[in-house]
Order: sequence, then C-alpha cells, then structure tokens
Amino acid sequence: MLTLEQAKALNATMVTEQHLIVHATNVMAAMGAMARHFGEDEEHWKAIGFLHDYDYEKYPEEHLQHTEEPLLKAGLSPEEVRAILSHGYGIVNDVLPQTNLEKSLFTVDELTGIIQACARMRPHGITDLEIKSFMKKYKDKKFAEKCSRETIEQGCAMLGMEVRDVAAICIEGMRPYAAEIGLLGTEN
Repeated sequence: MLTLEQAKALNATMVTEQHLIVHATNVMAAMGAMARHFGEDEEHWKAIGFLHDYDYEKYPEEHLQHTEEPLLKAGLSPEEVRAILSHGYGIVNDVLPQTNLEKSLFTVDELTGIIQACARMRPHGITDLEIKSFMKKYKDKKFAEKCSRETIEQGCAMLGMEVRDVAAICIEGMRPYAAEIGLLGTEN
C-alpha cells in the first residue's frame, strides 16, 4: 500500500514547481480529512492525494497519459493508479470515479483551489475561515473562476454530499497545514 513518504518521493522525481507542490499538499490534506469522514485509511488517502498530479508539470497538455505505466512500475497497485486516473474523468479521460476515494479526489482537486484562493484574501488565512464566508465566495462565479464548479458539484453529487459539507471537511483538513501551504494570513 502506497505510503505518504513514498508518494512524496515519487512526486519529487517529476514535480519541482512550488505552486504544484502546494496544490499537492492542499489535496493531500483534504483527502486525509475525507478519509476521516468515511472512516478510511488517512495516510493512504493522503498519499493518493499528494501524488495525483504526478505527470502534470512535465506533460500539462497530456495530463494523466504519462501516469499509469511509471506508477505501476514504481509498485503502486492497479487500484491506486486507477484512483489517481479517475480525477481526470470527463476532463482528460473516461475513468469514472467509483469508490469514495476516487469520488473524493475528483471533487477536492478543484475545491481546494477555491478554498486556497478564499483563504489567501483573509488576514488570518485559513485559520479562521468559516464555511459561510467560503460559500459566499464559492457562489461568485468570477472568484477563482479557473476552478470548475461544475466538476465540484458533479463530484459532490457522486458522493451524495452538499458542497458546503465537503468544503467544511476540506477546510478542517487543510488548517493544520496552514504554514506549509502559505495560508496563515498576514496577521498570524
């Protein structure tokens, strides 16, 4: 089973850009919180989250087309690779998210981008971000407009959850990593 340490080592062989490492950390933190919500293995879900954009920096136009073979060779199980591939459903492939792990990754990949953008605007960053404030920004289609609300809502529907509930779980999961992901704010 993939560990977070292995995921970080593998990711480091392909990803060097700081913003992509921050994104990987955001998704990792959110996935750990989703695992807790579903009573699953936190470290394993975090590892999948951290490694999800393995090939993106080197192959942005062919994202997830250079993932399966190298990760299988690195020792990931077919299920782990499938989970990573599933976050590209309807965007770059047709790997339909089926498990709670896959549905969560599909959803939080975009959702964490909006959470990060929202927290960056606050004096105390993510440390005091409340769901009410987040939802106000989420509903503003021009705010963090590159993050697909359609994908987030599709993922939440797959999970049978409301956006606000998934966002609240992700915010809680990301808070302990505030310093690492640059979301402490300007007044902390």
